[in-house]
Amino acid sequence: MEKAPLLLSIETATEICSVCLSRGSIILAEQEAVDSYQHIEAITILIRETMDEAAIPLSAIDAIVISEGPGSYTALRVGAATAKGICYALDKPLIAVSTLKSLAWRMQTNSKDGFFIPMIDARRMEVFAALYNSKLEEIEKPFALIVTEETMEAYSSVTKPVFYGGSGAAKCKETLGEGFVFKEVQCNANNLVSLGIEKYKKKEFVDLAYFSPFYLKPPNITVSKKKL
Repeated sequence: MEKAPLLLSIETATEICSVCLSRGSIILAEQEAVDSYQHIEAITILIRETMDEAAIPLSAIDAIVISEGPGSYTALRVGAATAKGICYALDKPLIAVSTLKSLAWRMQTNSKDGFFIPMIDARRMEVFAALYNSKLEEIEKPFALIVTEETMEAYSSVTKPVFYGGSGAAKCKETLGEGFVFKEVQCNANNLVSLGIEKYKKKEFVDLAYFSPFYLKPPNITVSKKKL
């Protein structure tokens, strides 16, 4: 019988950084940052504390699973750089999982049927979103959306429930009408485990030399008006 993979999962797409270690579908240890947007300071500490909690050396992992985005530009870069560095040093494969699909996976675990719209906050009334069915098949690819009653009307006429959740979902509560069901879910490293196992079994690894996160949109860069 094939041994279940030992996976280190890293989630840095949104404001909270988290890490978990799993053997197959069993979570052995996990850690989450206390403060928002502390990825640079926290990520290596969280990894060390996770491995210490499980009493397993980092060299024993079979692969790293990373949340590939969309999400915060800087946070995703930190996660990718850290994961790639460990994989290079230990000669381990890297698995990239869509952040939105991992949210949809978490949303559909307790829902038998319907459509799922995971949302990640992209500032103001904009969100990064995608549409999945109950089999986690992608119906609409990830897109940037300004949330208004008009933009969500297309989803209100379907006969099955439409679930929405994630860090961008809270701003939609007052905008969306009947037919939408809010799911209290957030990005977390443990959301990556099941999808990571599927990719590990299929050997769907990314090329470390060429991998970069899926940003969806370019970073918001403010140019100083002061003369140099």
